[in-house]
Amino acid sequence: MEIQHSKHESWSDTESTSSTRVGYSGPLSGPILVNSKRNSSKKSARFKDDDEYVEITLDIRDDSVSVQNIKGGDPETAMLATRLEKRPSFGSQLSFRIRQVSQELKRMTSTKAPFNKVDRNKSGAARALQGLKFMTKNVGSEGWSEIEKRFDELSVNGSLPKSLFGQCIGMNESKEFAGELFEALARRRGITSSAINKAELRRFWEQITDQGFDARLQTFFDMVDKNADGRITEEEVKEIIALSASANKLSKIQESAEEYAALIMEELDKDNLGYIEIYNLETLLLQAPSKSTNLVTDSRILSRLLSEKLVPTKERNPIKRWGRGVAYFLEDNWKRIWVLALWISICAGLFTWKFIQYKHRAVFDVMGYCVTTAKGAAETTKFNMALILLPVCRNTITWLRSRTKLGVVVPFDDNINFHKVVALGIAIGVGLHAGSHLTCDFPRLLHATDDEYEPMEPFFGEERPNNYWWFVKGTEGWTGVAMVVLMAIAYILAQPWFRRNRLNLPKPLKKLTGFNAFWYSHHLFVIVYALFIVHGNFLYLSKKWYKKTTWMYLAVPMLLYACERLIRAFRSGYKSVKILKVAVYPGNVLSLHMSKPQGFKYTSGQYIFVNCAAVSPFQWHPFSITSSPGDDYLSIHIRTLGDWTSQLKALFVKVCQPPSVNQSGLLRADIGKGENKPRLPKLLIDGPYGAPAQDYKNYDVLLLVGLGIGATPLISIVKDVLNNIKQHKEIEEGIETEGVNNKKKTFATKRAYFYWVTREQGSFEWFRGVMNEVAEYDLDRVIELHNYCTSVYEEGDARSALITMLQSLHHAKSGVDIVSGTRVKTHFARPNWHKVFKHVAVNHADQRVGVFYCGAPGLTGELRRLAQDFSRKTSTKFDFHKENF
Repeated sequence: MEIQHSKHESWSDTESTSSTRVGYSGPLSGPILVNSKRNSSKKSARFKDDDEYVEITLDIRDDSVSVQNIKGGDPETAMLATRLEKRPSFGSQLSFRIRQVSQELKRMTSTKAPFNKVDRNKSGAARALQGLKFMTKNVGSEGWSEIEKRFDELSVNGSLPKSLFGQCIGMNESKEFAGELFEALARRRGITSSAINKAELRRFWEQITDQGFDARLQTFFDMVDKNADGRITEEEVKEIIALSASANKLSKIQESAEEYAALIMEELDKDNLGYIEIYNLETLLLQAPSKSTNLVTDSRILSRLLSEKLVPTKERNPIKRWGRGVAYFLEDNWKRIWVLALWISICAGLFTWKFIQYKHRAVFDVMGYCVTTAKGAAETTKFNMALILLPVCRNTITWLRSRTKLGVVVPFDDNINFHKVVALGIAIGVGLHAGSHLTCDFPRLLHATDDEYEPMEPFFGEERPNNYWWFVKGTEGWTGVAMVVLMAIAYILAQPWFRRNRLNLPKPLKKLTGFNAFWYSHHLFVIVYALFIVHGNFLYLSKKWYKKTTWMYLAVPMLLYACERLIRAFRSGYKSVKILKVAVYPGNVLSLHMSKPQGFKYTSGQYIFVNCAAVSPFQWHPFSITSSPGDDYLSIHIRTLGDWTSQLKALFVKVCQPPSVNQSGLLRADIGKGENKPRLPKLLIDGPYGAPAQDYKNYDVLLLVGLGIGATPLISIVKDVLNNIKQHKEIEEGIETEGVNNKKKTFATKRAYFYWVTREQGSFEWFRGVMNEVAEYDLDRVIELHNYCTSVYEEGDARSALITMLQSLHHAKSGVDIVSGTRVKTHFARPNWHKVFKHVAVNHADQRVGVFYCGAPGLTGELRRLAQDFSRKTSTKFDFHKENF
């Protein structure tokens, strides 16, 4: 750049020290010459690059600047030159604007060198043009009003410090990224102060919310271009990669920032110049493959998709709308409804029977409706005390689920929920029974006249009880009170607030809650049932043995439950397993690979109970099986959330070592490989037990959704489908034997979609081997894998733009995803579940799809609603199954 004066010239590179702004620090091919002695002069700014010149002649009079002449260039150059026609507040602004425009001209002319310019009309580029947004919401005048309000709250003496800039514009979770954005915006305007006023904040806001792609690209480029020379070096790329990785909580990418910076330079700096320019960045952005979805459909299916009425029209008639809602509810819940209706009917029938029976007895004349209510409630309590054992007879339920067709009409998946409903029925029955006796029956008997008491003598003795204590100290009384107390303890500690430690209790009380408290208090049922039988044999108003029916209700359920426990004790006694491999993964996950006990058969989706005597000889905890039936080992993945799992992890960590280069995990121990085998704690297992996910073989198409550690039962299904693919290929090649061929005839699944959503990048290490195996063997794309990392900002956000570009480059070069470390590309943020269901519905018309979900309960309602909506609005039928988590 050459600045030529028509008058006397003097050299000057400095600005007025009274200003908070400095000149634009771009490289110049010649010095800036400023005439400080004259109020009027002409300057010619000439830019040279590859023998091409753009010459601009400026007329400078006092504070005014006007463009006199432009030689060379194009209309875009002329538009840029008009930026000099400003009236700066200080003389130093002149040099700043000359430097700034000269730098812009250099960038523009540098892009005139021959290169393959990206066609922005292409579909992929058009999608990319929607990205690189610094603000994804609160854009426009309404957004500014909120920012202005925050400025008034956060500003100090009318200025907003850089440290609060992120909070002010809504980047609370990315303060470091917001700080770099602040510096880029300030550098662009020559601001050196670490604080800005409201007018400057408004200009900042207008730039970062600019909807034009070029403006967003320039802002992002300025963030990377720390020295504002129009060129990005490898060191600057490394810094912005580390910054983006930090903002998205991707620690592994942050650690490898240098390697990834070299990859970007290798891709974009073809001539080994040591730098890249803005057009290189544009090329990388617009040519990167779109990763918003992996949901591809052909034109025929797409046209059908557009014609589907997937949004219901609202019925104006409230009666019809209510009727349709009831019909939908009955259609989705008929299994639960008939079971609950039957249970309520039996309870109501038993209550009514006893109520009427005692209403016609002499005792009614003394105690009235109190005794009828107490006896009716007692009868329902007997029934429910027997019934509550059946939903927890896991072996029986597993057999009924697997070997019979009862699952068509009985909702076995809701066994624990039904157990809770029956427990509520017991609580109501006990409350009515005890309350009626203690507050009504006994006081009436104590205050009865001699004539009224005479019919009661056969039941309470010739001498009338003289005080309340007489009733309590008797066998009937103290057994009843003891049962009420023990039941109350077990019922309260079983509530989610106590069992999951959700209440903020004082430390001494907190030790009395949690899973351990729930587990031990629930085993008070042994004492409760013993007291219940005793209580039922010492009745005031029933003296004949055949009228004491408590034992009749309990005999069969208690015998069945006792056999269940004996089977568990016997089976677990010889099912001691040998530990083959231990791995500790990020996210507090412990993976155990064990030998498969002889004769141990299971189905993917089932679970086992695990006991470790070194932690607790009594506690058994359920964990989903993550290996598939075809594997020669048994594996589980345990997330350490409570006392028992934490102690178990601590025991195994002692024998682990850091992994080798090709191994995953934080710590590992491959027991079978070394000569010096460490001493490991002994594990017992019991199972397998049935679960909702085991019904996957009944469906041609599967939609598997797992959140975090909830992916464990679904991974086993994915592996089983993969093994099925392998075996079918072996059958086609004539390798498989006839016996195995026959064994696989009932496997119906032909397509599987697996969506795994997790917050942490390290979580993908848990099942990295499975992901790579699917990518390697599933050449026909029977299994479609979708990994989602929610710590990364959604596609289109500037904070994840560089991660997206880097991901595309690395995957194209090596076939490995930089986020998950697998061959499966990771999506960012959360899935759009409506699009997921739409994709499956359109590609599998007139088929039944099994939707299996395991994870936090927050997503259950949305997935169930979508399954219902798409089942009604499309020809595809979705059956939703929720794994107890």
